[in-house]
Amino acid sequence: MKTLFLLRHAKSSWDDPDLKDFERPLAERGLGDIPVMAERILSRKKSLDSITCSPALRTKSTAQLLAAQLKFPADEIGSNPELYFAGSSMFLKAASLVDEHCESAMLVGHNPAITDFVNEMANAEIENIPTCGLVELSLPIENWSDIQFGSATLVDFDYPKKCHDEL
Repeated sequence: MKTLFLLRHAKSSWDDPDLKDFERPLAERGLGDIPVMAERILSRKKSLDSITCSPALRTKSTAQLLAAQLKFPADEIGSNPELYFAGSSMFLKAASLVDEHCESAMLVGHNPAITDFVNEMANAEIENIPTCGLVELSLPIENWSDIQFGSATLVDFDYPKKCHDEL
């Protein structure tokens, strides 16, 4: 059994219209949402063996700040350029490349790919994974290379405003 976490990058800033999409930094709200989500991960006693992110600034920053909160070594965060402007198939490929010794892994990327990927993996009907949204999938596999669409169970879907949305 493997566990795959999917995290959409935290809210990014649009303050500088001259910046390329790839170079957009995190917004204040995004910076505030990361510790909230890290605390929720820690409160569930979840651990991560691997983190891989898109090389865009907002995903790298999200991964690095989350890793620091979780005490995950920053130098062990991987980067996969195929996760930038990726589709579901690229997320599937990235997951299939996770080191076989890892029981749990996280991919940090962008929408709409993350939402599409989760829906295809777990036959779910999530309309939108918001910024800093986190999904946990359980995979009935022994090897990451055996991952397939439609084979996952949706364990959890959380996001920073979830408590407010449920009131």
